[in-house]
Amino acid sequence: MDVAALSPVDWLALIQHELLLFASLFFILGTLDELAIDGLYALGRVRGRLRTASIPRGEVEGRELAGPVAVIVAAWREDDVIGATMRHLLAAWPQQGLRLYVGCYANDPATIAAASRAASGHARARIVIHADHGPTTKADCMNRLYRAIEEDEQREGISFRMVVIHDAEDMVDPAALPLFDAGLARAELMQLPVVPMPQTRSRWVAGHYLDEFAESHAKAMVVRDWLGTGFPSAGVGCAIARGRLAKLDAQSMGQGPFDAASLTEDYELGLKVAEAGGKTAFLRVRGDDGALVATRAYFPHRLESAIRQKSRWVCGIALQGWDRLGWTGNLLDGWMRLRDRRGPLAALVLFTAYLLLMISGALIVLQQLGLARPVPLTPLTETLLIANAFSLAWRAAWRCAFTAREYGMAEGIRAILRIPLSNIIAIMAGRRAVSQYVASLHGGRVRWEKTDHHGHPSIGQRAVA
Repeated sequence: MDVAALSPVDWLALIQHELLLFASLFFILGTLDELAIDGLYALGRVRGRLRTASIPRGEVEGRELAGPVAVIVAAWREDDVIGATMRHLLAAWPQQGLRLYVGCYANDPATIAAASRAASGHARARIVIHADHGPTTKADCMNRLYRAIEEDEQREGISFRMVVIHDAEDMVDPAALPLFDAGLARAELMQLPVVPMPQTRSRWVAGHYLDEFAESHAKAMVVRDWLGTGFPSAGVGCAIARGRLAKLDAQSMGQGPFDAASLTEDYELGLKVAEAGGKTAFLRVRGDDGALVATRAYFPHRLESAIRQKSRWVCGIALQGWDRLGWTGNLLDGWMRLRDRRGPLAALVLFTAYLLLMISGALIVLQQLGLARPVPLTPLTETLLIANAFSLAWRAAWRCAFTAREYGMAEGIRAILRIPLSNIIAIMAGRRAVSQYVASLHGGRVRWEKTDHHGHPSIGQRAVA
């Protein structure tokens, strides 16, 4: 090929061809990865190993605990929701063996005041003030709560059986605590599904979380649990044995069981427990009313907030995780970690695909104007395009099915329409995550870049009632 003789239009066609090969090849690799998970899920369902159990809520909710349980909630600038979260949690979990610890910062008087009002009259609630000014990191705040638990144990001569982790905006399930209490006999770390709540004011940005969690927490996490590989904690609706936390604290030389230097301490927690030989369990259970026993919450409804939240996930899991956790474990563990860390590459491939769409559109216009000639596809390229078209339809069908099962067919149809928005958020979050990671390599401080919360599902439910 005589490069010097190529016109600008020829160059555009050449770029289109190279981008097409790049994107198609990596899409196929991603498809094979997902098909493997789909196949394992289907096999597990057929063999009856992945059936969702059912429990009678009336017999489970409010059941007394086998021993004391601590619930920790880290809060920074959560005065809009922390009161509703605490009131609902204390009402949903009336067991006297429960004690709620809410961590606040001295330079956040609004959250302290809101939490104190909610704790008034409740002997089971503790407000713990962090000596450092916030925000530090969520893990650092939870380490302060862990020390408060230790202090209470020493002062009162008690010993908590487990610690349950929640966020300041969570709505807990009344059946969750008894499930954790019973499950502690067979696992040191337990994780419940997370169910994002629909928001009529944000059918698209907030809605795309519905689709992703519905599929991930009904398929991928269930398969990981079945295979016995370490799976990441979600950081909410997670219970861990008190003894295991003590071991993690000892391994850190007294720095605390949660790594304050991590952006995604929740992700690392589940993997560290599995690496140390601890048994983990993903508890996917439905009540006899058909509803999942799960943690429910409102997720970001603005594009900027969604990008900021997901960039933290990508930076902490895909980039920091590579540095901090490496590739220990067997082949199955390596496969799952590779899946976890594909975020930046996926963002690049998606960006390439959308750039390819724009270039292809421009070439079509130029061809219609007679300024460019059609470029024939090679057999390889044509095969890749057909395979990727089928793959897109297959993925859309799965996403629709899982979303429709939890939220109804209307949301299932929207799940298909939300796929382009999900991709755009992934691209922008991937770019931001790489920038964050590069800054951290140059000595940038790790900070708690939390999401703002302005509503609680329990308030919305009372309004509907």
